[in-house]
Amino acid sequence: MSDEPQPQPQQPEQGWAPREPQAAGDGDAKKPKRPKRTGWRRLIPTWRIVLSTCVIGLLLLVGGFFLGYHLVQIPAANAAATKQSNVYLYADGSVLARDGEVNRESVGLARISKDAQHAVLAAEDRDFYSESAIDPGAMVRAGWNTATGKGKQSGSTITQQYVKNYYLAQEQTVTRKVKEFFISIKLDREKSKSEILEGYLNTSFFGRGAYGIQAAAQAYYGIDAKDLTAGQGAYLASLLNAPSQYDVVAHPENKGAAESRWNYVMDGMADKGWLSRSERDAAKFPTPKASTISTSMSGQRGYVVNIVKDYLVKNGIVDEEELARGGYRITTTLQKDKQNAFVKAVDDKLMSQLDKKERKVDTYVRAGGASVDPRSGKVVAMYNGIDYVKQYTPNAVRRDFQVGSTFKPFVFTSAVENHSETQDGDTINPNTRYDGTSERPVKGWSGGRYAPENEDHRDYGDVTVREATDKSINAVYAQMAVDVGSDKVMQTAIDLGLSKNTPELTPSPSIALGVATASPLDMAEAYATLANHGRHGTYTLVEKVMKDGKHEVELPERRERQAVSRESADTTTSVLRSVVENGTATAAQAAGRPAAGKTGTAEEDTAAWFAGYTPELATVVAVMGQDPKTAAHKPLYGATGLARINGGGAPAEIWGQYTRKALEGEPVSDFDLQLQTGADVTAPPSADSSDEPGSDESGSGEPDDESTGDEDSRTETPGDGSGGTSTSPGDSGGSGDSGGETGAPTTGGPSGGASTEPGPTGGGGGGDDSTNGGTTEGGGGDTDGAGGGGSDPTAGTVAGVPVTPRRQ
Repeated sequence: MSDEPQPQPQQPEQGWAPREPQAAGDGDAKKPKRPKRTGWRRLIPTWRIVLSTCVIGLLLLVGGFFLGYHLVQIPAANAAATKQSNVYLYADGSVLARDGEVNRESVGLARISKDAQHAVLAAEDRDFYSESAIDPGAMVRAGWNTATGKGKQSGSTITQQYVKNYYLAQEQTVTRKVKEFFISIKLDREKSKSEILEGYLNTSFFGRGAYGIQAAAQAYYGIDAKDLTAGQGAYLASLLNAPSQYDVVAHPENKGAAESRWNYVMDGMADKGWLSRSERDAAKFPTPKASTISTSMSGQRGYVVNIVKDYLVKNGIVDEEELARGGYRITTTLQKDKQNAFVKAVDDKLMSQLDKKERKVDTYVRAGGASVDPRSGKVVAMYNGIDYVKQYTPNAVRRDFQVGSTFKPFVFTSAVENHSETQDGDTINPNTRYDGTSERPVKGWSGGRYAPENEDHRDYGDVTVREATDKSINAVYAQMAVDVGSDKVMQTAIDLGLSKNTPELTPSPSIALGVATASPLDMAEAYATLANHGRHGTYTLVEKVMKDGKHEVELPERRERQAVSRESADTTTSVLRSVVENGTATAAQAAGRPAAGKTGTAEEDTAAWFAGYTPELATVVAVMGQDPKTAAHKPLYGATGLARINGGGAPAEIWGQYTRKALEGEPVSDFDLQLQTGADVTAPPSADSSDEPGSDESGSGEPDDESTGDEDSRTETPGDGSGGTSTSPGDSGGSGDSGGETGAPTTGGPSGGASTEPGPTGGGGGGDDSTNGGTTEGGGGDTDGAGGGGSDPTAGTVAGVPVTPRRQ
């Protein structure tokens, strides 16, 4: 045997079978099968599937288009041509007002100026004449913007908008959009672009009840559509975007937004060559005229209708354009007897005292007020102005006058709510003592020196919080705001009911002096929360809304919460009761019921306030000064023949008469209060170092004019604009109460000092100015200079002391 290794048989490689010999003629054998798709590759459709899907989808789309095109016909005009009125009712079902008459005059395109036509195209559809009836790209873009929270976007061409206005309803449904799509295409084939544009301009809603550009031209500029300039046409075109909100007369606070939209339209006209660059550069915003209202809207009716409209739209209850089309029956919360009582009280205590021929300042006088049921949050009465036809701005809801010292209770409420302490570590309560020295720099504020002045730079020494509230001492409340934390004070005001968007509501020591510009209705809501033991619910103006007499519109649910503790609200009420009993608001005692409240005056005496409440009713009254031609804020020095209009005068007197009448027949109830520990005992009054004859700060318990240092909102360096001194007994020239008697001097009061102010509305009681942190309460004499040195409103003097207005 050989030792050489024997060759082994060749094994086939693993995984491969031996190949069978191929017989002759087998060259055409079948190819091996393609391996099956495995794993993630199975999820990817093949090109055959993709192609088939696209073909089928395209066939369905084309088929659906042709089916829809043949099925959807151009309908007759919608019911807008027979538009109904809206009916507004008092809470008892009696008619308050009717609104919604169709204001439309259709005109041919030749009777609409080219500038106005181009302005609408620049605003709504710049490529109208060259594009198709629909713009799929814009529709997709609009849908995306709406879905991503960028606001509702129509994405509609002018043709689509015309179809919606003239042929269809306004509901935002898929069915309506599909109909709009096909009708627009058909209309574009059957009518010329000019006919469509003409129809659109005659059916669009421009606000002020105006349908169509001819009615709009008359409503806003008093001219025909053929005479509209480029600037005027651009403003009307801007209104199509937000009719009521861009009306700069009804909503002056939105003028910036309206001008921005106007500039966008004007720039678009220039870009398209419809307006030369020189004309564009020279153009100025054309402010529209005040609205001319039919006499059916006279008195308080027009104000109420517009306020209720805004309420419905802003709360998403009814769409603005749908509301303008009519057919709604709206039951408000306003009570007819209380509404009438409010109007009569203003007439008796203020308007009847005006002499517009003899005193120019009397032409500036405006009044506003709101009354709320604290338990339900229902607005039961409002006063907005002498007549909607004569004074367009609704004074009950305007937010452009400072609230002055009526804000101070919110500071104290916040102190109790937050268990705040003074700089010395003492818990703040009604008996806590503060240094009432005028122009004393506040301690603990890191924002720079702040030293507000008291009225007449008067020093009070150590006083209790209750006394500081009675006399409205600025130095005390500015310090308290710092001790509490001005940010906490601001939050408490918001919790009580003020809007977080209230102008000038910012965290700083001056917040205590009322620099914020809330409306009377805002303040009534906040004071109603105090009256309701700290429970807050947003106010409501509407009880029920019916559409076409059979469909009830759902109203938002009113939610109530404990905004501040009952202890905080009730302790504030106990302090404010003292203001009515002993302080600046004794005229409110005319209500004949237990009452709590606070007076206040805006900077430069441009507004005077009284905010007060009984257990059943919270009401705020403001008297405002405004130039009827320029709308500028004006001081009220000398108005009604008095040196000053102040919160303890006409506002408190109006409040007293209204509240007595509004609650007539209802049982008198006292406040049920749960007080902060120690607040049930009143500390003895402080020794006032400056109590002298002529210092009318004591509060006698009689219905004196407000003369106890009720400041407004001065925040600059103290020194000017302070109130005058009061007159001495025996030569007081101040006018007396509404009957015209001279008020008798009074003596005594909590501070122990003598008081020589005249009676209920005498000139000896001044305003409560607080510019620079000071006040203008006090001051004496009537306007002819008797006794107190007189007051010349044109020269800006009070009781012989020059008062220099620093803000109009």
